[in-house]
Amino acid sequence: MFAIIESGNKQHKVEEGMTIEVDLLQTDKKKIVFDHVLLFANDKDIQIGQPYLENVTVSAKVVDEVKGEKLQILRFRRRKHSMRKIGHRQKFTKVKIEKINLGS
Repeated sequence: MFAIIESGNKQHKVEEGMTIEVDLLQTDKKKIVFDHVLLFANDKDIQIGQPYLENVTVSAKVVDEVKGEKLQILRFRRRKHSMRKIGHRQKFTKVKIEKINLGS
């Protein structure tokens, strides 16, 4: 059983017990409910939302806030002897999927 959820304009395929990293969520809560479920697949059937499923939610627990790997950005102007090197580290929220909840 798995579901595809949307968080931060990105789609994630999740299963129960899985740990994923989503874009930083500005919340103090330890539990999060994702209600933007695009697809739910069970052993027997598949439900596809238009655009979201109304009766399916995914509950998760916030584990940690982490930083991704560093990206190096180099701006270079040819023949001008000018360079600028900067870096960026994206922040993520690590969540553990606890349960995929089905409504009626």
